[in-house]
Amino acid sequence: MKTYNREKYLKLLSKEYKNITEVTEEIINLKAILNLPKGTEVFLSDIHGEYAPFTHILNNGAGIIRSKIDDIFENQTTEKERNTLATLIYYPEEKLKLIKQEYNDNLAEWYTITLYRLVEVARKVSSKYTRSKVRKAIKNGFGYIIDELLHAQVNNEKDKEYYYKQIIKTIIELGQADSFIIAISDLIKQMAIDHLHIIGDIFDRGRHPDLVIEKLMKFHSLDIQWGNHDILWMGAALGNKASIATVIRICARYNNIGILEDAYGINIRPLSTFAQEVYQNDECEKFMPKEFDYNKYDSSDRKIIAKIHKAITIIQFKLEGNLIKKHPEYNLENRLLLDKMNIEKGYVEIEGQKYEINDRYFPTINKENPYELTNQENEVIERLTESFVHSQSLSSHINYLFSKGQMYTIFNNNLLFHGCMPTDKTGEFKEVMFLGKKLKGKEYFDEINEAVSKVYITKEEELIDIMWFLWISPDSPFFGKDKMVTFESYFVKDANMHKEPKNPYYLLSENEEFCNKILKEFGLNSEESHIVNGHIPVKAKDGESPIKANGKLLVIDGGFAKSYREKTGNAGYILTYNSNGLLLSQTKPFESVKKAIVEEKDIISEIIVKKKGIVRKTVGNTDIGTKLKGEIEDLEELLGAYRNGEIKEMI
Repeated sequence: MKTYNREKYLKLLSKEYKNITEVTEEIINLKAILNLPKGTEVFLSDIHGEYAPFTHILNNGAGIIRSKIDDIFENQTTEKERNTLATLIYYPEEKLKLIKQEYNDNLAEWYTITLYRLVEVARKVSSKYTRSKVRKAIKNGFGYIIDELLHAQVNNEKDKEYYYKQIIKTIIELGQADSFIIAISDLIKQMAIDHLHIIGDIFDRGRHPDLVIEKLMKFHSLDIQWGNHDILWMGAALGNKASIATVIRICARYNNIGILEDAYGINIRPLSTFAQEVYQNDECEKFMPKEFDYNKYDSSDRKIIAKIHKAITIIQFKLEGNLIKKHPEYNLENRLLLDKMNIEKGYVEIEGQKYEINDRYFPTINKENPYELTNQENEVIERLTESFVHSQSLSSHINYLFSKGQMYTIFNNNLLFHGCMPTDKTGEFKEVMFLGKKLKGKEYFDEINEAVSKVYITKEEELIDIMWFLWISPDSPFFGKDKMVTFESYFVKDANMHKEPKNPYYLLSENEEFCNKILKEFGLNSEESHIVNGHIPVKAKDGESPIKANGKLLVIDGGFAKSYREKTGNAGYILTYNSNGLLLSQTKPFESVKKAIVEEKDIISEIIVKKKGIVRKTVGNTDIGTKLKGEIEDLEELLGAYRNGEIKEMI
């Protein structure tokens, strides 16, 4: 291993900062940045393909933009005017079309007033950032003009006031007002959220996880923690057949086959043909897809989807059974249930007890070898696997998740992970056998992170199988329940068998001492540190709180997915962390983009908790600040080397 050569490093650094003047300028710049207020972080979890509300939250800056508008204009404008201004920022192109119809004869006057107001909002949201950072964030032209308008001191300089007014006037006269509005609105939205945290589960249930990922791929600064549904899709894209079958089953369950066919070009026809042939005499009533407002009037035949749903479910159980037998180290033998069914007598034996089943039509199950796929089933899954593995659009999105995502993140003294820390009933971290090693706590998390990152590169079969283990195992931090009762929920009549008991973590996480133990495991001893989780929807309508352990743990999965809202009573939580502290808000359901634009309906959030810091946090108090301080130390050493002649200046 090569040793670190400080002199060599300083010489390399001198190529970027060539003399004393350049070094001192950069030191002054970095030290000034350390004293700026920290940027706003926004935490979202369990998006589950709900593109419209997700996009709206990004557009409104998690409520920050409307708050700034109210701060500036509450005493100068009506609520209707502020609503219109906010909607214009969120959806500038769409809103402009409506406004131009409304103002037709007085458009120049409207443009003048609106441009002034947009500049004021932009100035407010960008005030905590350097001029250079704001300038770099302007992507749609007008960089020089916006920069001038944001920094014109019109209150004190009469000449500058005329200059400012002339810029606005000329923008309108040259017919560039619409383009300018779009450019400055985009700047406002980018400045509102300095960094975005996605705490798992982009996929499943909702219709457009593909569009969510496309949006994330363009976002300026973010991190992603993998969720259990993300891990499932990642395993499917690598060719794990049990994962592929599970992905298709969930899509069929939520009448969301379109995401496979339209977004990812996966050919479902072989499965559809097979299902309609094999289950032509079966109504498949238990497999009718769920209905929501977005698929209620779909032209797709729900009866065909039901047959597809049942066909792929049986294939899934067979594939899972073969994987469980292949990997006894997974300890999932209790999920081998096809061979425990007595179809003729109508029961299944689970853990020594017989339960009545609600379905006896299983034409593809061989009583002598229930986990054996028929020739037709085998052909179907082979063709589906081919489609998954060779889908370029899916590969692009999954590669992004592999490269950008991780098991957990420590960011500004907060610990972020999707599910749980596997724990026993006594509060001890559970020791798990993983890839031949006994692991627990942070060491287990790190090993998972390394394994998932490695499978992306090597495509090793054993590691690909591990992706399915991480989806379904009680020992997986992504799952965090005693067992996945998919079989029982479909076929067992007794509803008590449909429950999935949670890992003790979820009860223990109410305890502050336990949460501090986890934080300490990850090297976080600050009183201001928190654990931020998703995964388990918070049932707010039943009085459940997202705030655990005296505020040490925050759960922000509250029902982004429409399928959860009956249980939760809301549409999720948004956590923001700015220079003043933490703010947790409970959001109301987003109705539609059309209503947001035409009726100016915003996502209304109710503040659940506001945790204000004793001292306003600056960049110097953040991870970025720590990095900048290290850079300052290096530059000060270089400055010393220039001054004592160790390194010669370049003129």
